[in-house]
Amino acid sequence: MPVVHSFDPPDRFVPGTVGEPGSRTFFLQARSGAQLTSVSLEKQQVQILGERIAELLDELIATAEPRDTVPAVTPVSMIDNDPLEQPIEEEFRAGTITLSWDADDERVVVEVFPVAEVEIEVPVEAAEQELIDLPIEEPEPDELLLVRMTAAMARAFAARAESVVAAGRAPCPLCGGPLDPEGHLCPRANGYRRSA
Repeated sequence: MPVVHSFDPPDRFVPGTVGEPGSRTFFLQARSGAQLTSVSLEKQQVQILGERIAELLDELIATAEPRDTVPAVTPVSMIDNDPLEQPIEEEFRAGTITLSWDADDERVVVEVFPVAEVEIEVPVEAAEQELIDLPIEEPEPDELLLVRMTAAMARAFAARAESVVAAGRAPCPLCGGPLDPEGHLCPRANGYRRSA
């Protein structure tokens, strides 16, 4: 039976970072009263989760059934630009993240599962073939983060995720790659070093 870090609803659920641009560590942090859970994840996971939450909320607004509970923009009272709460103790590293809408409770549901390492034993005769189609049984996770939040909190999460991702290194105007303070070797400039 996995340990479930459950927040229904959380007092706070935000993405955030620790470190300088270029070497930041990304976290999801949920708090309810004295319960605080921090999960590390990749920048792309923060970006995609924020985008998918915004898309889900926009789809809910566009449905024929009017929903007063789904805001089109982040309510001013929900804007949260405060840093992550200290101390940050990583519970686990995020692997799979699921997103759904609970229509009965009108809640956005986010489930974050840890990275699962699965060992696959390949029979010798199967390894000699080009295509291997073996069933993979994923182990039950040791723990997971479950957050059930209002649509307004989800909209605020999506806006913060976008700003957290954008707060990194500036992109190179030629190749789009991140510019370090000392510049970078730009493939579009034939290897010449571009400065920030």
